[in-house]
Amino acid sequence: MNDAVEHRQVEVNGVRLHLAEQGEGPLVLLLHGFPESWYSWRHQFAPLASAGYRVVAPDQRGYARSAQPEAVGAYTLLHLVGDVTALIRELGAEQAVVVGHDWGAIVAWATAALRPDLVRGVAGLSVPPFPVGGPPPLRALRQAYGEGFYQAYFQEPGRADGELAADVTSSLRRILCGVQPDGVPRPWIVPEGGKLLDTVPEPEQLPHWLTEADLDAFAADYARHGDRAFTGGLNWYRNLDRNAELLAPFAGLTVEVPALYAAGEQDLVNAMVPPEALAHLLGRLPKLHRHLRLPETGHWTQQERPAEVNAALLDFLRTLEG
Repeated sequence: MNDAVEHRQVEVNGVRLHLAEQGEGPLVLLLHGFPESWYSWRHQFAPLASAGYRVVAPDQRGYARSAQPEAVGAYTLLHLVGDVTALIRELGAEQAVVVGHDWGAIVAWATAALRPDLVRGVAGLSVPPFPVGGPPPLRALRQAYGEGFYQAYFQEPGRADGELAADVTSSLRRILCGVQPDGVPRPWIVPEGGKLLDTVPEPEQLPHWLTEADLDAFAADYARHGDRAFTGGLNWYRNLDRNAELLAPFAGLTVEVPALYAAGEQDLVNAMVPPEALAHLLGRLPKLHRHLRLPETGHWTQQERPAEVNAALLDFLRTLEG
C-alpha cells in the first residue's frame, strides 16, 4: 500500500484534472464542494487506504490545481457527472464507491442516479439527494430568500469572483469559519447594497478543525488561477437552471444503489431543508444504509468530524463487501 498521498494529472473529457490518491484495492472517489479542493479530504486518505481501498480525490473541473474551462456552460451537472464516469474508466476500474460533500454530494447523487452501473455505493455529506431534472430552482430561491441569497448573488459573472479573489486566504478563512459563527444554521444572505463577505467577518480565532497550515494549503491551490481563483466553482452555480432543463428527461429517477447520508445538526443546509422535506428526499434512497446526524457539527462535515465520518464510511464500505 502507498503510505503517502500521491499527486498527478489526467485528462478526461478534454479537461485536465489534478488527482490526489493513496492505497490499493476497490476504488473510492472523494468529491469536494465549494469552496474546497482535494485537501478537504485530508483526514480520509490514510484510514480508507489502510482498510484496503484505492482512494482518489480529484480537484473537480474549475477548482484548485485542475483546469478551468472558459465557458460558463462547461460546468453543467452533465459535464460534472461525465467527469466522474470518465475518471472511473481512466483509473482502470469498472465501478467505484462515490462519496461527495456539498456540491460534490450533488455530483455523487446524480452519478449514482444516472449511471448505477458504475457506482457500487454512494455517500453524500451535508447535501441530501435532491432529484435531477426538477423545476428550475433560482426563481424559487429568490422568492424564498431574496436577491441577496448567496446562490442568486453568484449569478452575475465577475461580481463574486472579484470580491473573493481580492484576498484568497481571507475569503477562504471567512467562509470556512464565518458562514455560521454562532452555530445556528441559517441561509447565507448578502444584505441589500452590500458585498458577499459583509456577513462573514474575519474570525477572532480558527475553529479546532482548521489550522493556518490548512488555510495556506487551500489558498495556494486557489491562487494558481489569479483573479479567476473562484470563477470555476462559481460557474457551477451559474448552471442551476440549465441543469434542470438538461436533466428534465430524467426527472423522477431514484438512487437505486446502496447509500449513506451524513450531515451536521448545525449545517446551514438544515435551514433550507426542513425535516419533512429531508424525509421525502431520503425516500429517494430505497437502499439507504444509514442516516447519520452529527451533533455540534456545521457544514464542513468530514473536516469537522473526521473520526465519525471515517467510521461511518468504513462501516458502509464493509457492507458493500458483504
